Amino acid sequence: MRFLVDAQLPPALARWLAAQGHEAAHVGDLGMQAASDAAIWDHALVSSSAIVTKDEDFVQRKVLADNGPVVVWIRLPNTRRQELLAWFETVLPDVLAALLRGETLIEVT
Repeated sequence: MRFLVDAQLPPALARWLAAQGHEAAHVGDLGMQAASDAAIWDHALVSSSAIVTKDEDFVQRKVLADNGPVVVWIRLPNTRRQELLAWFETVLPDVLAALLRGETLIEVT
């Protein structure tokens, strides 16, 4: 799977996903740290990436869009990087299963 990690999440999440065998980039790695949501959305669509985000704006856009990239909405409160990575390790199998089922908006709590 290919993931695009949004700016509210640490670049370490993209590196961790890559270490798990997925293609992953953080928006900062792509020079898109200050990019608009529309630019990130378009990049994810063109690159066939799922956007991993804490930003509810992507969720609202996904609900209103007939097409667009997959959105993985992280509903975890602000936490330390290591705690986030440990938590994400526990939920990643569920995220991947949802992707295999064809879900396009995945809320992870």
